[in-house]
Amino acid sequence: MLSVGAEAPLFEAESTKGNVRLADYIGRQPIVLIFYPMDDTPGCTKQLCAVRDAKEDYDRFGALVIGVNAGSTEQHLRFAGKHGFDFPIVADRDESIRKAYDVGKLFGLIAQQRIVYVIDRSGRIAFAAKGNRPTEEILAVLERLQHEERH
Repeated sequence: MLSVGAEAPLFEAESTKGNVRLADYIGRQPIVLIFYPMDDTPGCTKQLCAVRDAKEDYDRFGALVIGVNAGSTEQHLRFAGKHGFDFPIVADRDESIRKAYDVGKLFGLIAQQRIVYVIDRSGRIAFAAKGNRPTEEILAVLERLQHEERH
């Protein structure tokens, strides 16, 4: 897992919302990257539905949320359509994004770990934590970043 303060690795990948280039958002808005193991599993569905349900809160901070896992764009489109996710879910088919962000594999071989990163406007990691982080915890980081930018 990358450390807080590290520079966020840039990537470009296909997503459920077209091509996503992280460089296009650095400097413009905070970014929440959610690495999750698999589409349509109970824990992952719950995690991404929490993002969907907190859309107004994320919007209040101007944050872009991006889901990331190794599934195909087609799989992600089905998953997003089924649950009404309007944020991009990136298809990390070659797992280069997972590797760049030092996200390990569960039990060393199956799906990727569940890690949430918040990237500040300067392109640095402002928050990094394993597991299904509570929405309130992520929003508190976004609020802190907003406060720091104003002062």
